Formats: sequence, structure tokens, C-alpha cells
Amino acid sequence: MKREVFRYSGKFETESGEVIESLEICYHHTANYSPDKRVIWICHALTANSNPIEWWDGLTGPGKLFDTDRFYIICANVLGSCYGTTGPASLDKEGRQYLLRFPQVTVRDTVKAHNILRKAIGIEQIDLITGGSIGGFQALEWAASYPQVVERLALIACNARVSPWGTAFNESQRLAILSDPTFTEQRDSNGGKKGLETARSIALLSYRSYEGYGVSQKEPDQDSLFAKRAGSYQQYQGEKLSARFDAYSYFTLTKSIDSHNVGRYRGGVINALSKIEANTLVIGIDSDLLFPIEEQRFLAENIPNASFAEIKSLFGHDGFLLEYNQTADAVINSFPEIFNSKSKANKKLYASS
Repeated sequence: MKREVFRYSGKFETESGEVIESLEICYHHTANYSPDKRVIWICHALTANSNPIEWWDGLTGPGKLFDTDRFYIICANVLGSCYGTTGPASLDKEGRQYLLRFPQVTVRDTVKAHNILRKAIGIEQIDLITGGSIGGFQALEWAASYPQVVERLALIACNARVSPWGTAFNESQRLAILSDPTFTEQRDSNGGKKGLETARSIALLSYRSYEGYGVSQKEPDQDSLFAKRAGSYQQYQGEKLSARFDAYSYFTLTKSIDSHNVGRYRGGVINALSKIEANTLVIGIDSDLLFPIEEQRFLAENIPNASFAEIKSLFGHDGFLLEYNQTADAVINSFPEIFNSKSKANKKLYASS
């Protein structure tokens, strides 16, 4: 997929009223857009980037569900990230990094920005928009904000409004980052690395499950004096994230998660869901601790023309990344007109899937 950066010429006003003077949006796409191509828009989760082949490779690529040869595939990096879209490490009009001065951005702000990108590319209709976790927040917000644009919607392991449980995890992670004095010093975007490692360790406990840790992090020696493997895994995952991600972006994006509420200024969640026009599939994971499956059932029950599918996994919330065969089956079964027809122009020609 081709990486590009879109530069918006106007001032971008956020929901909080703060303004981003020079908005840039990094995105990856297959660069083969034409009116007879199905458009599939993928929304990424918290610390992912705009190239789904890197983090959703089980579903994205030549010959896979989101076939990069067959469809026009696009994914845009979220506001506040450190992967090319304007965020805390970006420079303000005075040439200084924003860091903790970066505007508070919401999920709705990100979708508003991405819609500007959509118009600039010339995409009139999104045949399918999908995302898991925080990507699901974005996809849902797309369908609520631009119902005339989104024809089909696939929501995976997400909810209609951030839960107190989710916010508690986010705040715990932010407290960990704030406990690192290099973060609040704001010398540069490398601050807060140790705090970020701890935050990632906290987050992993919400992403996985008791059963999953029991399978993957079981002690190999039945007579070991002290358990070490799971602890080593937590350390490794923290260091792995801090090597590739920015604590200021992480702090900003967890705040953005806390903004998620599809019902805000729309008469409440149920009213907002009832107005969604897209043909919708909602997928839940049976072992998800962060977004329990009843939250996905709620979405399916309150969105018109919605169906529900359950994924079985030992690996909790991360099942949306790992259980790609089950995900692919559910999506194909729900939208055969996309994945079995070769093009918009001739839907009677079928390809093997």
C-alpha cells in the first residue's frame, strides 16, 4: 500500500474549540481508486498505524479478505498519533513541539478530519467501513455522522460509549505515565518512556484473558521457585511499545478514547444508533474483558438492519487481531455482494472466496 500525507489548507477546529493550525493526515491506500472499485475503509486501533498490512495482515493483502488487488483499500492515521498525522510531537506555528499543549481531540474530531480527506480524494461512497476496538469507535462515528456516505458497517469488539471500566483502565495508564518525571518535564517527545512501558503492562491485562495467559505464559518448569515468564512478557511488551511509540501520543489517544459517545448531542445512544442507515455487522469476542460481548449485542439490537456474530477465542480483546479466519467468515457471510462479486459494474460475475 502507498503511504501519502494530506495537508489541509484550512484551520481545523476541534470539538473542544481548540484549533489545529496546520493539519496533516498520513494515510495508506492502494492508489487504484476508480468508480467501479469497491471502497473499503479500515479504521485502526490505539497504537497501530495507517498500514493495515502491518498489523492486520491476516485480513489485508493480495488474495485476502481485504484484497489490495481487487478493492480500493484505505486507512488513515488518527489525530494525535505519532505515525504521521498531526499530534503532540508535531510543531506548532512557533516551531515548538506541542507535547502536552496539543489540543484535546475526540473520536468525532478524527472522523471529521478523515472525512475531509475522503472528499479530497474524491470518494463519494464507502462500500464498507470497519474497525476493531478504537477502530470500531471511528467506524461507528462515521456511520452516525455521514450516513449518506457509509453503505455497510462492520464493528468489531467495541461499544456505543466508553464504559467506566474502560475509562478506569485509561486513567490507570495515564497515572503510570505521569509518574515518570521525564514526561512532565516536556523536554522533547522522548519523555515518559518508562511510564509508557508501565502503561502498556496495565493495558495488556485488559487486552488478554486469564485463559490466554494460562496458555501462552505458563511456567515451563513445574518446580520453579518463582514464576517469571508472565512478568518477563509484560516487560518485553512495554519495552517493545516504548521503542516505537510516543508517550505524549499515548496520553492524548487514551483521552480521545474517553470522548467516545455516539449519542452525544444526538439525543442519547439509543436514538443515535436507531438513525444509522448502514447495513451493519457487529462482531463480539466471547472472552473480551475490555469490551464484554453484551456491549456488542446491545449495538446489534439497537442498530436497524444489524446482525451479530460471535468469535470464540482464548485471547480476549486481542482476538480481533488474532482470530482473522472467524472474522473473515463473518464478514463474507454478512456482505456476500461485496466479497463474491468482482465489481460494482457486474455483480453477476462471481469469484471464489
